[in-house]
Amino acid sequence: MMTRELALCLILATTASVSAAEESESFYGTLEPFASEAVYFVLTDRFVNGDTRNDQRDQGGAFPTFDRPTPGGPEGQTDNVGYLGGDFRGVLDHADYIREMGFSSVWITPIIDNPDEAFTGGEPVVWGGMFTDRGKTGYHGYWGVNFWKVDEHLPSANLGFPEFTARMRERGLKTVLDIVANHGSPSFTMPVDQPGYGEVYGRDGQLLADHQNLLPEQLRPDQEPLHAFFHAKQDLVQLSNFDEQNPAVVDYLVDTYLHWIDQGAAAFRIDTIRHVPMPFWQTFTQRIRAKHPGFFMFGEAFDYKAKNIAPFTHPDQAGVSVLDFPLKKALDEVFSRTEGDFKRLRKPLYLTRGPYANPYDLMTFYDNHDMARMDADDEGFIDAHNWLFTARGIPVIYYGSESGFMRGTAEHAGNRNYFGTQGIRDAMNHPIRVNLARVARVRAATPALQRGLQVNLELKGDRAAFLRVLQHDGVAQTALVLLNKGDTATTFDLKRGLQTGVWRDALASDESATLAVSGRIKIEVPAHGLRVFVLDAPVSDRALRSQLRRAMRHKNGG
Repeated sequence: MMTRELALCLILATTASVSAAEESESFYGTLEPFASEAVYFVLTDRFVNGDTRNDQRDQGGAFPTFDRPTPGGPEGQTDNVGYLGGDFRGVLDHADYIREMGFSSVWITPIIDNPDEAFTGGEPVVWGGMFTDRGKTGYHGYWGVNFWKVDEHLPSANLGFPEFTARMRERGLKTVLDIVANHGSPSFTMPVDQPGYGEVYGRDGQLLADHQNLLPEQLRPDQEPLHAFFHAKQDLVQLSNFDEQNPAVVDYLVDTYLHWIDQGAAAFRIDTIRHVPMPFWQTFTQRIRAKHPGFFMFGEAFDYKAKNIAPFTHPDQAGVSVLDFPLKKALDEVFSRTEGDFKRLRKPLYLTRGPYANPYDLMTFYDNHDMARMDADDEGFIDAHNWLFTARGIPVIYYGSESGFMRGTAEHAGNRNYFGTQGIRDAMNHPIRVNLARVARVRAATPALQRGLQVNLELKGDRAAFLRVLQHDGVAQTALVLLNKGDTATTFDLKRGLQTGVWRDALASDESATLAVSGRIKIEVPAHGLRVFVLDAPVSDRALRSQLRRAMRHKNGG
């Protein structure tokens, strides 16, 4: 094992000189400003009930909306399809809890107004079922009725959306807003037409569209103005299917989402992006960025094939980032209880000649609200976070994963359960959270881990070793990352790729802790641990420079 004292005793050779031209040469994975972010994702209603006065516990009459347990659950297990009280106040009151983990942005679910009754159409919700909505409410926010209006379950006195985003920024957190352009609320198969369902309202409360509880094929958009917002064809279950070719629909969606940017949304997560044709997204993103240049957006295209989600990233198409579903599939295989091989991650990284506009701009994650939570032991979560916060991409962590909350559970079986102040208390000193905060803080302080090119040295078995290199606009930094997901310590014997110099230990509490490198080095990494060393100097190693030049040429599919 290499101790700090032994490392400091290594003979340090003179660092090779770097010419002015070489020092000015640029190496980077991405220049996207949002790449410096780390995102904590909360399903707002299920995070913390910070203000019980907005719970609307009597809402819905014969079809109440608050606290609706999912039927059929095994003894001792719970799930719920009603509102449970999470709100802006609950997120804001725990902003420090989120920030202390090293996150800089919070992705919240849609804030727009949803129906005020439980849905009576479709197939009944059952334990562990999918694509069934009878008895469910719009607690999740994706059943929009008025896209100009904040749902009444979220704000508190003097804490509307603009106040929320402003106060979150004061706490060091940007707000990522989940948006929907594909659909509104469920709109047909109700025994009796329910208020709000299948309806769309304007800024001043005027009714703009109404599905009128008709099957999509029964709509007559050419004859009935209230049908003109919708396609006369079914898409997702009973959700109203917006006609993205209708200029009035485009204007409505662009104008409403510009409104929320004006009130403090710092980025968008786009729901069901692949259910809307590309020409709409070209128009939408261009109009958003005409008012807010460079505004960051990432889409959800639930598909594990990179070729199917990559088109959304290209500038001549949607020009947005996407959630990296292909890598998610591999991460689940590597870090869950299946205990896969690190080499499984090599291909879906697509560091060179891949299908994406830029793989370094992708949002990386291992689970979310639409799938089963990762089924891993504590060490698996720790290992996954060590990877996500050091490898390429922008990390996203679903609420509760900092303590393994509801691990392994799917939708309608606990995936979206209420976290609450008890969940936060349980997580405060949890080993997953402690280690997450440790690596997230390192990423936040290390530009190379945010935007640097990734050069793999080893991805095999329980071991991963790679460099992240950033040399651009006055920043010159290389990070060496060593990961061990095994149950015993392992020693990395590195014979190539490391530039001579004094590398600082990014994880050490003592800022003077360094690793002197001159040729071959051996470094021990503990079980389920990581080591990160950083060299703040231009790249002088010729072989590495050549490799970086190739990576720059080919990282965008060239």
